[in-house]
Amino acid sequence: METKFLDRITKSLNSEAPVAHSMDEMLDKIIPLIRPWSEDLRELSNYLGRHWIELQDDETFHELVMHIFNDEGEYLKSTDGELKLGRWRYMGNKLAFGPRVAVTDDETDVEEGAGQVFELAFLDKDFFILRRFGNPRKFERRYFVLVIEPIARKVEWREAMEFLYNKYRNNNSFYITITFIVILIVMIVLLLS
Repeated sequence: METKFLDRITKSLNSEAPVAHSMDEMLDKIIPLIRPWSEDLRELSNYLGRHWIELQDDETFHELVMHIFNDEGEYLKSTDGELKLGRWRYMGNKLAFGPRVAVTDDETDVEEGAGQVFELAFLDKDFFILRRFGNPRKFERRYFVLVIEPIARKVEWREAMEFLYNKYRNNNSFYITITFIVILIVMIVLLLS
């Protein structure tokens, strides 16, 4: 019995990230594990004013796309330095945002009605992962993945997913260690009494 218990502890401490061929597939496996450690969309300080870089697993995606959600519903999207201004809105457990005005050197283009609605999949100080609201079979990508700029500039999507999974594993390891210590203390108390 002790061997099986120790094997479980060792396995949880040494588990590898799930294998997947796409970021959506990997997130489908990771999100259920890490969801308990997610922050909430109501806690605006977790995502307002931060520089979030869009991450995709598409081999043809080479742009540097930064998203910034500011106070008063202001949304900024920079694609390789070209700025689009927009609006965002928190709606219960959903977040709607999109560009309204594109600013270029010589003109201003208005894009009325452009925007999308997302549900929160996971949020912490490093990752802001949203799930597109609607029928997932209609979407090329189910998840909209934003990573804080200092991390996103250093990693590819697979490395980012491993980093995200390691957050789960580290949190899980902490709880397993605490549980093991509590059980050990209880056993010692029972043996000494």
